[in-house]
Amino acid sequence: MVPVSQFSSFPRPLGTDVPSTCEVPHFAPVRVRGGRYQARRLVRHRRRAVAVGLAVTAAALVAAGPRETGGSGPPRARPVAEPVRERRPVEMVTAPVRIADGATVRLLRPGDRVDVVAAEQSGVGPGDAEVVARGARVTKVPESPDSVSEGGALVVLSVPRRTATRLAGAGVSSRLAVTLC
Repeated sequence: MVPVSQFSSFPRPLGTDVPSTCEVPHFAPVRVRGGRYQARRLVRHRRRAVAVGLAVTAAALVAAGPRETGGSGPPRARPVAEPVRERRPVEMVTAPVRIADGATVRLLRPGDRVDVVAAEQSGVGPGDAEVVARGARVTKVPESPDSVSEGGALVVLSVPRRTATRLAGAGVSSRLAVTLC
């Protein structure tokens, strides 16, 4: 028979329905091997961690790359741009040029960039001027007593071969002047 006190309708006082406490037996702490030094190891191998992070990021970007809308197939290849035309290096030559104004040449130093202007000589008034060489590099300014005369002064310029030909032709028929760039 079941005692009547168990089925009573009155609630029990708080804490009487909890079992009594028991003592937990003592045991040694569990240690994970190398767990303490994991942060130090990560700092030591920082480059490797960065490389792995970049590789994962690159893979994610490729996987999430642009897709063709409206299709369920693989992404379509992008058209290749026109190939870049290969530029041949311009052959530079040194060209000695006689400048009409010798005082202007004294202002020049090796390494300066100049534009060479050819002014046609005409008997009646000023002639037309034309730029023969743009951005020519001064390589040498000879300093000899006969370089500065009424005929002008000599300067050596580094220019492409075609420009050197134009300079030589203009020097015969025109007076040459320089402007600093």
